[in-house]
Amino acid sequence: MKAQRALAALLISGLLLLAAAAASLWRARELERATAPAAAGNLQVAASFYPLYFFASRVGGDKADVFDVTPEGTEPHDYELTPLDVARIEGSRLLILNGAVEPWGRKVAGLLTPKRTRVLVAAKGLMTGRGGNDSFVDPHVWLSPRLAEKIVGRIERAYAGLDPADAAYFAANARALTRKLATLDLEYRRGLARCAQKDIVTSHAAFGYLAKDYGLTQIPIGGLSPDAQPSPRQLAEVADFARKHHVRVIFFERLISPKLSDTIAREIGAKTMVLDPIEGLTSADAAAGKDYFTQMRQNLANLRGALQCR
Repeated sequence: MKAQRALAALLISGLLLLAAAAASLWRARELERATAPAAAGNLQVAASFYPLYFFASRVGGDKADVFDVTPEGTEPHDYELTPLDVARIEGSRLLILNGAVEPWGRKVAGLLTPKRTRVLVAAKGLMTGRGGNDSFVDPHVWLSPRLAEKIVGRIERAYAGLDPADAAYFAANARALTRKLATLDLEYRRGLARCAQKDIVTSHAAFGYLAKDYGLTQIPIGGLSPDAQPSPRQLAEVADFARKHHVRVIFFERLISPKLSDTIAREIGAKTMVLDPIEGLTSADAAAGKDYFTQMRQNLANLRGALQCR
């Protein structure tokens, strides 16, 4: 019996060593692939999370290979980089950051060699908030089509600076994307012009720029970060406001728990509905053909229904 146990232990130990060796070989190959030269001379670009990835991909077209650092279906505010992420960023010619969403952004940017990898802080100067600390600055500029246009222009200029030969191509793509954003802005202005209600209760303060652009008032349950937990007093104040102002819908987000929104909705007899900050899409979303524009238009439809717009 002892001999059998010893043999079984040896077999298990051997299998574990083989698995570790295989994993080590896989990581080495992935790191080699991540830092390999650009295929067909394409511009290699790392974008920190979905909206920047979407804009960068549309501007880059088939002249840029864009890597989304934040995995599909993952909330970017607290994502931690893997060694493979770092290797792929270091192998890129351009890293595009929002400037306040990424907890790792400043540290990684400081480690990069400027001559090899340029860093573009796409929302710099566009964000507002209380002071310069990232914790008190609203990073959600991509939810304003007007501010998104500015981000697209910055990406186009960064591409042109790194690849002057294809500057006209990038400029044409940026113009096409800007026209689509202008159309989206017009849809929002018309769609939210005549509404019975102007107050939106959201799970966290992600919609300040959108609300300002279209004459709405945002009442967030939490703070600027989706991880911020409101106190019982804050919850009671939001519920009291919603009750007094006859709010019929409490909005929640897809990538975080709807528990707080559900709690207030039950308290005041309202229903819940999604208002997507579009910080990331799932693989199922991508397979279904969803993107930034489909989600923004779904948000508009949900806002119109909640606010009783004509």
